[in-house]
Amino acid sequence: MTLSVVTLGACSSSADTAAARHDAVQRSLDAMVSEDGLPAALASIQDRNGNSHNYTAGVGDLTTGSEVPPNGQIRIGSNTKTFTAVVVLQLVAEGKIELDTPIETYLPGLVRGDGIDGHNITIRQLLQHTSGLPNYSNYLEDEVRYYDPRELLDIALEHPADFAPGTSWKYSNTNYVLAGLVVQKITETPLAEEMNRRIFAPIDLQHTYFPEPYDEKISELHPRGYYRESSDAPPLDITEIDPSWGWAAGQLISTTSDLNQFLHALLDGRLLPAAQLDQMRTTVPAEETFGPEARYGLGLVSRPLPCGGLSWSHGGSFPGYETRGGATDDGREANIAVTMQVVDDATRRKLEHAVDIALCR
Repeated sequence: MTLSVVTLGACSSSADTAAARHDAVQRSLDAMVSEDGLPAALASIQDRNGNSHNYTAGVGDLTTGSEVPPNGQIRIGSNTKTFTAVVVLQLVAEGKIELDTPIETYLPGLVRGDGIDGHNITIRQLLQHTSGLPNYSNYLEDEVRYYDPRELLDIALEHPADFAPGTSWKYSNTNYVLAGLVVQKITETPLAEEMNRRIFAPIDLQHTYFPEPYDEKISELHPRGYYRESSDAPPLDITEIDPSWGWAAGQLISTTSDLNQFLHALLDGRLLPAAQLDQMRTTVPAEETFGPEARYGLGLVSRPLPCGGLSWSHGGSFPGYETRGGATDDGREANIAVTMQVVDDATRRKLEHAVDIALCR
């Protein structure tokens, strides 16, 4: 097992405070590896003074015992939704999409089913998970083959609506597949190209990309990702997998430091005009999925910090990897990843608590 801290940037004005923060973050990662059986954990933290630190615990490959690459690439799962929402809101700012216009306007005749009608579902309801659309990922029979986005939508539409649009909240990947399809229809460009042009390139996310169809690999240095069928089963290497079933809802590959950089640019106003960022941060209760006092905006989750104030992020879960993070308005960012998809609440709470430690120390 390897444990390491890599510090980047200027020293903090208080060496003792910085050391305490580093120790607490490192201990939280070590505990998830030693107590929860996770192969590895890696984190990137930026404090309010702009100092950046990378942390690792565990091993990057259970077969070889190799070290965890600091800031290695990972599958970031539903963090992808925040990127998709930013592209949609940029198009709103450009006057090409209206948040309270029905999907039918942009994708005529496409959204139909039992209790489902595109005339009654708005773009805002997609981004905020208040559409009532069933979650296609609950019905996938095979998560390792290639899926076209329209196929994912078709799977969802075989099932009845969860509720009438605008009357409740429920997390559904289907919402973001539809949002991605709207982007492609309006721009006449693949979603991957729009993300690169509008987000990755402008803010210099050098290690973030949207995998090409049928690409099962992770392109740069990365820890292996694992899956365990039960608590007493051996971990299986699931690093190489077709991610297409996530598409606009969960397909991206990135690093913890790139996620910090993205959140910083977002909250700093470099990706969206103030009006659209305000809409993104207008929230509804989302405790069912994201825990006590969590609220969901437009592809963005707010959680109260134990030290006061709010953190903004999303989080992601994908076979082999789990990420949790947060960013504050005063420039603190933290993203932590583990190399196994987390399925139990206790471990998930530890991961979220590790983010709180990183943001509050």
